[in-house]
Amino acid sequence: MSLRKLLRSFYHALLNLRPRRVTKATVVSVCQPDLLRNKYALITGGTSGIGLAIARAFLESGASVVIAARRKDKLEDSVKELSSCLHSGQSIKAVCLDCSNPQSFSEAIDQAEKEIGCTCFDILVNNAGIGGGQWGHCDENDFDRVVDTNLKGAFFLSQTVAARMIQNKVKGNILNVASSSSLRPAVSAYMISKWGIRGLTVGLAKTLIPHGIVVNGIAPGPTATPMLAHDRNDIYLPANPSGRFVLPEEIANFAVMLCSPAGRMVVGDILYITGGSGVTTFDDIKYGI
Repeated sequence: MSLRKLLRSFYHALLNLRPRRVTKATVVSVCQPDLLRNKYALITGGTSGIGLAIARAFLESGASVVIAARRKDKLEDSVKELSSCLHSGQSIKAVCLDCSNPQSFSEAIDQAEKEIGCTCFDILVNNAGIGGGQWGHCDENDFDRVVDTNLKGAFFLSQTVAARMIQNKVKGNILNVASSSSLRPAVSAYMISKWGIRGLTVGLAKTLIPHGIVVNGIAPGPTATPMLAHDRNDIYLPANPSGRFVLPEEIANFAVMLCSPAGRMVVGDILYITGGSGVTTFDDIKYGI
């Protein structure tokens, strides 16, 4: 083992010896029943974590929502969970969608519009994403799986939905979920895909704003989702400058704002909700083979 790796291991061992403190957070909601009233939203990756939190926040703000994901059983469970948020005149529906397969998008969107009872969605949230593809341990299949889901899917789904918005003269919103990794030196397929999302957000914003379609992004840092944090009662994360994980509900608050009339003059921007990770420091993650 090199001296550098030995010192790093010693440093992390010292961190683990420090007295632990339980870290919690109070989330203040910006959701208001009228912010998204009469809007129809399609959210990919809507069955857990950030996507599920955005779906709940949109419902609480008055929108009708279709969540999209690959697994029918998870979609059914999530629809049942979200049904408690419904108010009069709202709907929550689900559609099976594989974001790595653009050829299926038109049919899936036709089905989603029929399910929810609209002629065109007002809001698209490109949230579906998977991790992995670390350089040095990545094969071509791993790389394609990550980039196809995270970047190619967002590219072609935005193209499909935006064409329908333009045809129906809908002055809607597209919101892309980027990441603090879109600011970091990219050494994985995941990071590369999020760099691509950052660039795509700016390009789509410039292309679509003449049609009244507002495109922005939100970039979470380490978030207390089942993928990263198994204990929502303790969100302590010493590597983050803020000392804790971001909560999905905090991210969902800003998703509501950016897709509401309050956010119409925010165009082509990405809001970094990271607690400082990736913005003020890169030292919270490891580099190396």
